[in-house]
Amino acid sequence: MSGSLVLIADDDRAIRTVLSQALTRAGFQTRSTGTASTLYRWIEEGEGDAVITDVMMPDGDALDMLPTIKRRRPDLPIIVMSAQNTVMMAIRAAEAGAYEYLPKPFDLKELVSHLRKALTRTGPQVAEEGALPELRDEAQPLIGRSAAMQDVYRAMARLMNTDLTVMITGASGTGKELVARALHDYGRRKAGPFVAVNMAAIPRDLIESELFGHEKGAFTGAMARSTGKFEQAKSGTLFLDEIGDMPPEAQTRLLRVLQEGEYTAVGATGAKKTDVRIIAATHQDLRSHIREGIFREDLFYRLNVAPIRLPPLRERLDDIADLVRGFLRQAVAEGLPRKTVSRDAMDALREHDWPGNVRELQNLMKRVAALCPEDIVDRATIESELSSQFAGADDYTGGASDLSGLVEEHLKRYFALHGDAIPPAGLYQRILKEVEFPLITLSLAATRGNQLRAADLLGLNRNTLRKKIRELDIPVDRKKR
Repeated sequence: MSGSLVLIADDDRAIRTVLSQALTRAGFQTRSTGTASTLYRWIEEGEGDAVITDVMMPDGDALDMLPTIKRRRPDLPIIVMSAQNTVMMAIRAAEAGAYEYLPKPFDLKELVSHLRKALTRTGPQVAEEGALPELRDEAQPLIGRSAAMQDVYRAMARLMNTDLTVMITGASGTGKELVARALHDYGRRKAGPFVAVNMAAIPRDLIESELFGHEKGAFTGAMARSTGKFEQAKSGTLFLDEIGDMPPEAQTRLLRVLQEGEYTAVGATGAKKTDVRIIAATHQDLRSHIREGIFREDLFYRLNVAPIRLPPLRERLDDIADLVRGFLRQAVAEGLPRKTVSRDAMDALREHDWPGNVRELQNLMKRVAALCPEDIVDRATIESELSSQFAGADDYTGGASDLSGLVEEHLKRYFALHGDAIPPAGLYQRILKEVEFPLITLSLAATRGNQLRAADLLGLNRNTLRKKIRELDIPVDRKKR
């Protein structure tokens, strides 16, 4: 490895000089060029033990020639650099057969470390033939070029074409489902379905049926056979969101599926083989759940094969400008007026703590696109929107004591009717309904009937809120400011 010849290609002479000096000090020999054609000629002539190249060269895109290079010299490790540090660039580099992708600017020690590992690795890395996805900023599945997101992008690129089980962790609103969808859409199972199921949204007694399906007559109300999510996701990806809310009995069945590769529908006698990739996600601390005995440790390790942590927005403030532009473009595509955000307003966005993360910012941009009369959104508007999104939320002074009274009243009523007998089943849903109605009503009142703001305040998806409003028959009266 010491004395290995490293070929360097970058159209920036200063970068070539810095890299040459750093690698020479590290014990390597170097040869550098500013064109892709020269690099390709050297490689064809058999020169070099490793390559470090920029992607965008004056005479071509280095990623376009990587598959050809890898077929001719499959053992030659190639590290690519790029200032276009997006998730699609990481994906393209991985699909082209690059050993590693480094976004500019990068740490020289990290580069040297990757280079040493590349020169000591075993086995060729041959790129699969086929067109690479074209890079368009507006088509990015994830937005953000910050250092905090680069580890995410590189992990995704490595995991795209594997069937490894992935555990995505991160606070609510950080984009866990977006990552799961990108892993599917750009992976080997992209031709199959992507099926998402939210563990927190399914009644506990229906989770097993929802996941594994059931046969006709398997339980009261099972009037026909029903396919489960595992069957619906066949040949594709099954995304288990909020896995921390899965009840213990369902955890046991899921563990058996992961161990044995097969499942049995509720009420069925024969087992079916699984053919899905599992991606799980949670905003909870599962290790804490394990210590408390509410999440199985063996299931955790089965799911946490390849972890990806999504940083909260406060750790990636450099991405806010890109996110704002992306969300405003999205708003225009949805029929809302075109808006731009002033420099002072952008500063106000960077100063906010963002407890709702990227989802909070997205909802804010939709609100200003819909409600702000000016084409340029100023700082005062942003500050007003940020301060008003929780306005009225503290007017309700109930809480645990009121909820306890509600439960106590229900229990007294049922015991009065049934003596010492256990009350009829369904108390949880009745209590939940009585809590949801005033909670959503108060939130709508606090936001003057604005459902976008109410959903943001409650931490719910707008469609989920609309569904609740319909189910609970909540009147919506949009008051004028």
